[in-house]
Amino acid sequence: MQDVPTLYGPVTRSQYEKAAQIRLLVCDVDGVLSNGFIYMGNNGEELKTFCTRDGAGMRALLNAGIEIAIITGRNSRIVSDRMRGLGVQHLVQGADQKLPHFEALLAKLGLTPEQAAYMAISPVADAHPLVLARADLVTRLGGGVGAVREVCDLILQAQGLGDYQPEASV
Repeated sequence: MQDVPTLYGPVTRSQYEKAAQIRLLVCDVDGVLSNGFIYMGNNGEELKTFCTRDGAGMRALLNAGIEIAIITGRNSRIVSDRMRGLGVQHLVQGADQKLPHFEALLAKLGLTPEQAAYMAISPVADAHPLVLARADLVTRLGGGVGAVREVCDLILQAQGLGDYQPEASV
């Protein structure tokens, strides 16, 4: 199979065709939307950093009618505030077991697993090697520095949405 060019480099035709079916992007936070670092202040406050490029990609998906959900194991007001600011309506925090929440969301939205892309730590370039080996797609950019934007742009391009110019043969 011939690779398909994208803004971030080529992907396989299979990866591109999967992206064309996505109606829901699900993300974890630590290591995906943030760089995985947690900054703790002397008074117990917790700080995280978020990449504005990821936020812009998420807004573009939402504007295109593609749902976004966050399912994360930690509880953080920072995450609630950031997702509210982006317009993300599906937020689950404190989820030790993420699969039941993912399955419930699919049922609520009437989607199949093939219509969802799940960005856990595995799809980002700086994930653990054992997890990378199981990922359908490994981003070129790392968590908290554009990995989510990379996936958003791939989905938009594969679906012919936005200002992307996919190859005529695709």
